[in-house]
Formats: sequence, C-alpha cells, structure tokens
Amino acid sequence: MVEQRMIPVGYMAKIIRPAPEALMEAGVNDIYSVSNCISEAFTDYIKFWKHNGYWFFDSPQIIQQLAQEHSIDLTETKLFYYEVYELEFHQDTKWKPFKQEASVETNIFKLNSKKLEGYDVVTFFAGNSPEYSPLSCNGLAKEIKVNSHCLLSSFEDAYQLLEQGKFTNSEPGPYRIFSVFFSEWV
Repeated sequence: MVEQRMIPVGYMAKIIRPAPEALMEAGVNDIYSVSNCISEAFTDYIKFWKHNGYWFFDSPQIIQQLAQEHSIDLTETKLFYYEVYELEFHQDTKWKPFKQEASVETNIFKLNSKKLEGYDVVTFFAGNSPEYSPLSCNGLAKEIKVNSHCLLSSFEDAYQLLEQGKFTNSEPGPYRIFSVFFSEWV
C-alpha cells in the first residue's frame, strides 16, 4: 500500500453541471472534477492574479472578494477544497515530485468542516494549472467505476489505475491525484 501524502492546494468555486448522457448511463449524476471541461470555475480567474502557487485560492473569502469586486454571481456555485498527492505520474519515469509556482504567494486557510467527495486524476501538461480530468472530459468513467460525482472512491484506486496505464490514451500527462472536498461557504 502506498503512503497517501497529500498537500493542501486551496479552494475553487465551481458551477456544477449535470453529467452528459453517456456518463449518466454509468451512474454519474453530476461532475465534481477539478478541471473546467464540464463543470467550470466561477470565472476566468487567472487574469485577476489572486490565485496561489497551485492555481487555486488560499481561502473562500478571496473568491468572494474577487466576485464582489468584479460583479460575479456566486449564487449557483459550490465551494470545493482540494489536496493533491505529492508526486505526479509520468508515463516514462513513473512518479516524480513537482513544485508550486514559487513566484506566487501561497498561504492556504484550513477549514474544519469539509466533506470528502472522492478523488480525481488531472492532467498538467503545461505544468501549472489543472487541465483535463479524463474521467469526465474523455469519458473514462464509462470504463472505470466512479461515484455519482464522477470521482474515484479511493486514493488507492487512482494510484493503481495510473500504474496500470488506464489513463494513458486520454490526455497527455503528467497526471496528479486530487482529493476533492465539498465545503459550505463561510
């Protein structure tokens, strides 16, 4: 069994979409993926440069302040908190460490109240912000058992599926394993 060493990376407000019909047939109701393919972030936030070195937000309050300053409606969003496994998976070299963007300050506020929804595998071809979640973006959830939010039930499942090459022909990696937590707005 692999030791699950997760790093807090921050928060994101997302507009949750229903699953596409093909994924509904696999028992998926909606998409809680880290990527923005189906359930997108509350806005094109990178242009505001309020995100941290992991390309998420240090606190829910920063998201709320940004939304207020730019008249962005958060009414239809859900708040998520993410942690990421300390290593990323490369097809050729297997597991390697990665670093946050050092030039961007990171100081993540930790919530006491959060609910683990599952695990997502996310591509980082460019190396900075999350790109694709092959379970939802590429429809791998039709072949891989996921929960109703299109997430894997355990870290071990995500780790083993990567080791077995189940994500190889989806999107270019490297791939990172995220724990996805739902949180109430504070």
